[in-house]
Amino acid sequence: MIAQPTPPPKRWITKPFPNSPAQRVAIESLTQSLNISPFLASLLVQRGIHTFEEARSFFRPELGHLHDPFLMKDMDRAIERLKLAFLRQEKILVYGDYDVDGTTSVALFYGFLKTFYPHVDYYIPDRYKEGYGVSKAGIDWAVANEFTLIVSLDCGIKSIDRVTEAWELGIDFIICDHHRPGRGTDGDELPPAAAVLDPKRSDCDYPYKELTGCGVGFKLLQAYCIFENIPLETLFGYLDLVAISIASDIVPITGENRVMAHYGLKVLNQSPRPGVKALIKVAGFTRELDITNVVFGLGPRINAAGRIQHARAAVQLMLSHSEEEADQFALEINKHNASRREFDTTMTEQALSMIRRNETMVKAKTTVLYDATWHKGVIGIVASRCIEHFHRPTIILTQSHNKAAGSARSVPGFDVYEAIEECADLLEQFGGHTFAAGMTLPIDNIEAFRRKFEEVVARRISEEHLTPLVEIDLPMDFSEIEPKMVRILKQMAPFGPQNMCPVFMTDDVYMVGLPTIMKEKHLKMTVRQGRSGHTFTAVGFGFAHWADQLSTGEPFSICYQVEENHYGGNISLQLMLRDIKC
Repeated sequence: MIAQPTPPPKRWITKPFPNSPAQRVAIESLTQSLNISPFLASLLVQRGIHTFEEARSFFRPELGHLHDPFLMKDMDRAIERLKLAFLRQEKILVYGDYDVDGTTSVALFYGFLKTFYPHVDYYIPDRYKEGYGVSKAGIDWAVANEFTLIVSLDCGIKSIDRVTEAWELGIDFIICDHHRPGRGTDGDELPPAAAVLDPKRSDCDYPYKELTGCGVGFKLLQAYCIFENIPLETLFGYLDLVAISIASDIVPITGENRVMAHYGLKVLNQSPRPGVKALIKVAGFTRELDITNVVFGLGPRINAAGRIQHARAAVQLMLSHSEEEADQFALEINKHNASRREFDTTMTEQALSMIRRNETMVKAKTTVLYDATWHKGVIGIVASRCIEHFHRPTIILTQSHNKAAGSARSVPGFDVYEAIEECADLLEQFGGHTFAAGMTLPIDNIEAFRRKFEEVVARRISEEHLTPLVEIDLPMDFSEIEPKMVRILKQMAPFGPQNMCPVFMTDDVYMVGLPTIMKEKHLKMTVRQGRSGHTFTAVGFGFAHWADQLSTGEPFSICYQVEENHYGGNISLQLMLRDIKC
């Protein structure tokens, strides 16, 4: 194992305190109407919640808050084409991507249709043989098996050539996607489909733009239920799959996503389908699941099916009807995840070692590494792991079909796609977005690409981009931390992008007594604000290197989240450290 070095110092940024006249009025109003402290009212106003009604919608999401699905462009056309397929008894193919969003989309749409329509099947492309999106192999399979309608989920908006090819062969498409259209002079050329459902279409006035692919599929089924007067409760039982897609695709947990995640987590915790229940069991969760559990426990296991073998196994798991069948699929997928973690750990250690042995690489503004033996399905994960240690744009390359295939990850605020675009002359193909991208290039071009990418990034990037960031909501005195406050904080969940778990900062903190080092790298200690203030247990994962410095008796500052600690039947409040400054 590689020794863990001291992490680089982080940049602390505190959000602006809500102090305008209108905000002060809102704080006072919320304090009285909600019977909460001015501090908590300030936290709500900081998040854009100013009135009692807004607070009620935030704290008590309702399924009635979901928008009318017919507000989405082409929804009426999609329903008409589905109805026609049912009337003609056409064969319908549900086509989805191989990641979590794609596989949950397929399980949702196929699982719901199959309850009342027999002529339906599903198709997941092979990550390595077919790649992302609608593939020629998928179209060929649909033709060979006499499908005349394909419903694509989490893909299709950019597959203009493939959808055109299918149309010429007598196959219609209903596209359910959430990516931006990406071709044509205006960047918004659409495939020749029977219907294109995508809230990011420039001509779509749908009120919420941040749905997942699974979420768009859910809206199509919601529209069908409304059109056919089917009780929506039948569909709401599938919100566990939508919640998994929302958590794993790292989309904003606001608006409709917040409502669906809230109720999806209820399904996950109260009545999960057999496949998800089996997945929860192999992941080792025994307490109530939250978004974080899904992101780090369920999502990687679902993804592992497609990374190691084929993502169809993940759909089979989620569609399992019996516990026995589900347990079998879950165990198999858990083995794939164990293999993925083994690849991940080994490759990450190799990558970090390659950097640390090379002084030029250590001082560089970028990381570009190549090893022909690395597993293609894990290179994106390894790129993210490297950023945890060397906070800079990172590209990990491996060999695939006699070419170098790479996965790029960026740091907050830096557009890695634009930097890669400047190196396009050395690439055969590339695609992606601000924080993540993929590429293919000749192996002989790797060194030239490494040099040019470093030059481009060094010219564009700032030192702030290269410094890890901790965003702090509010400064807080320990006197504010009490059970009622934490109960209200918990009701602000589900947490995720644009509604993150609050992070607080406290100055003039002292360590009480001696610290405890756990597993040689984690820190547990008792902290007090001031010389005689409130004390709390604080835990910092990977913070063991702070133990000696904090033992000097000098005051320090901490930023942290407040959590409940359940142990031995007792519940106490503890601080989960994000960073320390002396």
